[in-house]
Amino acid sequence: MAQTPAPPTGTRPPLRPLPAFIFMSRWLQLPLYLGLILAQCVYVYHFWVELLHLVQAAMGNVPALNALVTSIGYEFPPGLAGAAGAPVLNETVIMLAVLGLIDVVMISNLLIMVIVGGYETFVSRMGLEGHRDEPEWLSHVNASVLKVKLGTAIIGISSIHLLKTFINAEHMSEKSLIAQTVIHIAFLLSAIAIAYTDKLLNASESGGHRSHPRDEGV
Repeated sequence: MAQTPAPPTGTRPPLRPLPAFIFMSRWLQLPLYLGLILAQCVYVYHFWVELLHLVQAAMGNVPALNALVTSIGYEFPPGLAGAAGAPVLNETVIMLAVLGLIDVVMISNLLIMVIVGGYETFVSRMGLEGHRDEPEWLSHVNASVLKVKLGTAIIGISSIHLLKTFINAEHMSEKSLIAQTVIHIAFLLSAIAIAYTDKLLNASESGGHRSHPRDEGV
């Protein structure tokens, strides 16, 4: 008597209608990630506008310098002006402008991390295995790893903002300086707590994990 061939290894029956519908709802996140890509485009445009203002200000363009100073929130000290009475580019303005550009780059990196890591984790596999440009962190990314990386990225962004604040401290109130410092410390402690919690969870899962029998759906 001919025996019924066994199903190929790795195949599984299709999902029942309700689980399939619920699982398909993950695609509702796709417009969110597309929106973040548009936000990335806005940041790229803002970066080049600020960079153009910086280059023009270095070449003596006063309107570009005024636009640059306004965007970074800097105020020239009294008497700091050129021969014609117009403000001139100084080291502080250059430093604040460059820190602003670095801030934009770090936020852009954060967006890429959320877009790529979030899509890979919560929506669908991207099939980047073996690609020469595959991010190193993407091979072991999960929700916990993504939270830790986001926390460290936010600390970096907050550090840039805090550095800009202290450089421009003469035009900031003491209350504002204290508040921003406390907020930065809160970000730092939160990231440490997230990383420590993730470490405890990983140790618990690797040391005390027990397999349970699989429940069959009805």
